[in-house]
Amino acid sequence: MADSEYNFSSRFLHRMALQSTMMAEISFDAENSFVNKKGIEFSDSPVFISGLARSGTTMLMRYLHETGQFRSLTYLDMPFVLMPNLWKKLSYKKPATELKERAHQDGIMVSFESPEAFEEVFWRVFCGNKYIGKDRLELQKMDKSVLKKFREYIQNVILSTDDPKQSRYLSKNNNNILRLPYLFESFPETKLVIPFRDPLQHALSLLSQHKHFSEVQSKDKFSLDYMNWLGHFEFGLNQKPFHFEDDHTFIAMQKTDKMELNFWLLSWKSYYSYALKNAGNNSFFFSYEAFCINPSAVLSNLFKGIGLEASSADLKPFRPSDKNISGYDKDLHKDCMLIYNELESRFNTWQH
Repeated sequence: MADSEYNFSSRFLHRMALQSTMMAEISFDAENSFVNKKGIEFSDSPVFISGLARSGTTMLMRYLHETGQFRSLTYLDMPFVLMPNLWKKLSYKKPATELKERAHQDGIMVSFESPEAFEEVFWRVFCGNKYIGKDRLELQKMDKSVLKKFREYIQNVILSTDDPKQSRYLSKNNNNILRLPYLFESFPETKLVIPFRDPLQHALSLLSQHKHFSEVQSKDKFSLDYMNWLGHFEFGLNQKPFHFEDDHTFIAMQKTDKMELNFWLLSWKSYYSYALKNAGNNSFFFSYEAFCINPSAVLSNLFKGIGLEASSADLKPFRPSDKNISGYDKDLHKDCMLIYNELESRFNTWQH
C-alpha cells in the first residue's frame, strides 16, 4: 500500500515490530512456542517466484494465489510477519477494504488480503549482517540452524491459514536469487519461477521506479525506513545492486550513475546471467512477452509444471511495453540480448 495510508499509530507499530532485530527474533520464538505442529504433515513443494524487480513477479504471484491452493504472506500479516499465528489471534479482524494503488503508482491495486513480498524480513533478521552490505547485496552462505528456522517459519505461515486447501507455500522474493541452493536444500521439491522481460523495456521500467521512489523517500523518511525493514533494496535512495560472481559487470555498475539507463541494463545482465547458470532443476524461466501474447496457454503450461491443475482461465492478450528508447550503450544491449535469447530458449523447453 502507499506509505501515506499509514497513520501515526500504524507507523509506530511497524517501527516497533520491524526496526528492532531483537523484537523480531522474540516474536519468532513466541510463535514457535505458541503453535502445535505435532502430527501435521506439510507440503515439501513450495513455489518461489524470484526475478529482477519489474519483471512481472507481482502479476504472476496473484494468478497463482488466486487458485486458492497457496498460503502467502499478505498485508494482514504485517507488521509481525514472523509470528503469523499469534498475530492473527492478537490483532483485530480488519474489515474488507477497497482496493488502493500500491506505492509504486503502477496501476496495481492492493488490499489487506493481497499477497506481497514480506518473506525477506526473515532473512534480514537472521542473516542480514551476512549479505546486506553498505552498497551491495552479497551471495549468501548459511548454516543448518538458519535453514531449520526457515522450514519452521514456512510451516508456521501455512498453519496460519483459515483455508485447508491452502496447503502449499507461495513466495515472491526477488532477493532469493542470493540463496538458491539453500531453498532447494530446505525444500527438495521446490519449484522456482524466474520471470524475465525484454532488457531495454525492463531497464526503463526500473529507472522510472528508481526516480519515483527516490523522490518519495527524500520527502518521507518512513517510506525509506519501511523499505529497509522489509529488505527491499530494488530502487530508491536505499538501492543496493546484487553482487554475483561477475566482478567485471559489478565494477561497471559501481562506475555508472543510477540515473542512467546503462546502470539498469548492467543490473539486468548481471542478474539473469547468474540465474541462467545457477537456477538448476525444477526451475521455470517465465517470459513476460510470451505471456502477454498468449496468457492462457503460457499460464496453463506453468500450472502443469508446478503441479497444479491446468488453468482454465480465459485471459485476454495484452500488448507488452514497446517504447522507443535511446541513450544506452549499444554493445551492452547486445550482450543483454544474447542472454535474453538464451532465457527464451529455456522458457521454450517447458512450453512445448
